[in-house]
Amino acid sequence: NSLEISMTSSRRCYRQVMSQCLPLACHGSSSSSILQLRAPRTQALPSPCSSVGQRLPFSTCDAAFSSEGSVGGDQARRMQELRGAHMRRGLPKREAIAGVHHVVLVASGKGGVGKSTTAVNLAVALSRSPKSLSVGLLDADVYGPSIPKMMSLSGNPELNAADEMIPLVNYGIKCMSMGFLVDESAAVVWRGLMVMQGIERLVRQVAWSPLDVLVIDMPPGTGDAQLSISQMLPISGVVLVSTPQDVALADVRRANTMFQKVNAPVFGLVQNMSVFVCPNCSHQTHVFGDDGAGKLASEEKLDMLGDIPLHTDIRQTSDIGAPITISQPASAHAKAYMDIAEKVRTKLEQQDDV
Repeated sequence: NSLEISMTSSRRCYRQVMSQCLPLACHGSSSSSILQLRAPRTQALPSPCSSVGQRLPFSTCDAAFSSEGSVGGDQARRMQELRGAHMRRGLPKREAIAGVHHVVLVASGKGGVGKSTTAVNLAVALSRSPKSLSVGLLDADVYGPSIPKMMSLSGNPELNAADEMIPLVNYGIKCMSMGFLVDESAAVVWRGLMVMQGIERLVRQVAWSPLDVLVIDMPPGTGDAQLSISQMLPISGVVLVSTPQDVALADVRRANTMFQKVNAPVFGLVQNMSVFVCPNCSHQTHVFGDDGAGKLASEEKLDMLGDIPLHTDIRQTSDIGAPITISQPASAHAKAYMDIAEKVRTKLEQQDDV
């Protein structure tokens, strides 16, 4: 009957869609390109709710997958079980990275708020904490990688005997980024599926072990890349970064909602560019607003991890690839990052004690 045709067509469509997920090939040496993407197939897919040349109305499709439809109780339950099985097969499984104890995401939901600067200085500060943690830094922003410049790293990663990419290292931090795999001026023009595959290879096919903490600099937004990372890995915690500006706060609120939905614990909020202090007269100007992130943290019941001022030294040290926690460790700005790192480390230790 028409329902059986619909179910059969839906299964066929699912298999064909999943067959589009072609893997990235890792090959070559340090002098050649490491990641190469095979183009997806382009044949047209049948509608999941259509038989041969005939499209069924949406109401019929809804009834096929709903226990409240006109289908008998046993048959409806069976259809729901099948639907649930299909959905579970389509979701990534959360699997830990071999040799990595904790994964901490640095996210914002919006670009231009200093997320990468925070991720870099957090990673360095964690590595220089009293516990001397071994730390890695993954640049998950495929379209706009910043870590190579901020960490003063360049070149292609080599492959080990297991065909894993060996992270590039500076300041004692193991780093991996799409910026190491493409020319500096090259644009990565990938669709969502290709981005997800690329990120998975940067996570799984890299010799991270051993690491106490892997800090992941997340891309802006709440789309495919963010969901893929949040669902493929057991996340120890998320550090949200925002300026005090209302526009940025609206996006970080959405990011917080997304992480709650995927059961990723949010450690708290960092208010970046919180205040500008005049270097001549020390007058304070709240360029982006006054304590907007603090108010959001109170509303969302999040911890305030710290405030980072708007200062030329932070920008300059990032641009030259010498993070302020490295180049000016005794400065007030570096100490602000160290305080944030200490709060993150404490939260990680609390998880270990549970």
